[in-house]
Amino acid sequence: MSDAPVLRIDGVSKSFGTVEALSGVSASIPSGSVVAVIGPNGSGKTTLVRILVGDLRPTAGTVSYEGPDTERPIGYLPQDPTFRSGFSAAETLAFYSSLVEGREPEPLLERVGLAAAADRNVEDLSGGMRQLLGIAQATIGDPPLVVLDEPASGLDPNMSENVFETAAEMAGSGTTVLLSSHDLALVEETADTVLVLNRGGIAASGAIDALREQFDADSLRDVLNEVVGDTSRVAVVGGSR
Repeated sequence: MSDAPVLRIDGVSKSFGTVEALSGVSASIPSGSVVAVIGPNGSGKTTLVRILVGDLRPTAGTVSYEGPDTERPIGYLPQDPTFRSGFSAAETLAFYSSLVEGREPEPLLERVGLAAAADRNVEDLSGGMRQLLGIAQATIGDPPLVVLDEPASGLDPNMSENVFETAAEMAGSGTTVLLSSHDLALVEETADTVLVLNRGGIAASGAIDALREQFDADSLRDVLNEVVGDTSRVAVVGGSR
């Protein structure tokens, strides 16, 4: 992990009519790390993710990419990735690769553990395999920053661990991974830095060990409880704005 940021967020706000989803969000995303965005439903996580990848324009503030100059600076896995049926996993990646760099799909499939499923049609893949295929698609062109919006949503525990392990391996090879997830245990095991959103703003941020010490907490969930209130009945990082 490098102290040099790959992305800088300065005073980002976003309103939908009279509803303010984000208010004055500022943060630096360090290079070569796993950064997790967590918070209760409605805290602005998905809105922030969509702004970071250019899918939404902020009402105010700026997002500045500061990583190396490359054809594809940011890769993106949306919360519910969809692929055209009737095509195999390899054919799907070959199509997307042709738009960026023309690379063969096999190394991408191997990177996410789908080499054995290369010839299977996307509609025949399990939900976890489709998520891994989405991660492979997000890494086409070797973007310095890969953004994953709830990559383990709806997956069984084993596949969720596989997805997070893939994210950690990507960061270990120098790619910055920014992800959102409701699985705080996996976030705690994987992330280097956490941004806690609440009511459209950053309520806390920093390394997990530092946050546990700051809030005298035994776990990341305890940190979240201290920051935003009891989360025992609230799904963390859901699909709402």
